[in-house]
Amino acid sequence: MTGTTSSLHSQGGGLSGPPFLFLEDDSPQHEGLEARIAAAIEPTLSAMGYEIVRVLIQGKQTPTVQIMADRTDGIPVGVADCTRISHAAGAVLDVDDPFTGEWNLEVSSPGIDRPLTRTKDWLRFAGHVATAEMSIPFEGRRRFRGIILGADEATVRLRLDDGADVALPRPDMRRAKLVLTDELIAATAADAARARAENPGAAPDSDGGEEPPPAKRN
Repeated sequence: MTGTTSSLHSQGGGLSGPPFLFLEDDSPQHEGLEARIAAAIEPTLSAMGYEIVRVLIQGKQTPTVQIMADRTDGIPVGVADCTRISHAAGAVLDVDDPFTGEWNLEVSSPGIDRPLTRTKDWLRFAGHVATAEMSIPFEGRRRFRGIILGADEATVRLRLDDGADVALPRPDMRRAKLVLTDELIAATAADAARARAENPGAAPDSDGGEEPPPAKRN
């Protein structure tokens, strides 16, 4: 499931320092302000048992920071998790406010047809179907769809719908995500059941309620 909670921030200030590439171990690649936000919240979320999948900033007049996160124990992220992450990340960013005016914070789970941002994501879902969009054309095209064959830090290998195999350069990849299929749904459910069985004392991933309404922060 995908749960989302958002907070409204209105403090001034800003994160100091020049833009940089946030790439530690197998962390997703971020640049500029998204990188600085990811670096600011990562230690807190990691200590809570979460890992960042993606940070995006949408909008200009009232920007929205979108945080997508996983649980490190493999249990799917639920509404309760999104609320915990929102409160923790919001507290960090209230101190090092990345914007001069009002802005919003949204937290979500990756969902089943999740974006693929890390090498381990590609390897975990080998055998499933994914789409990729290139920022620079590869062999004359920008969009690809195929079965994931493998990946490393430099390339992603896909078997395309026409049977051809390609090795796409990851530095030139703009975005990629899984394609929702019956096989992926079944595999995701099996992984979730196994993670819950292996972590019986873990905090629940959902309180079973409705998605919480946006919370305002002043």
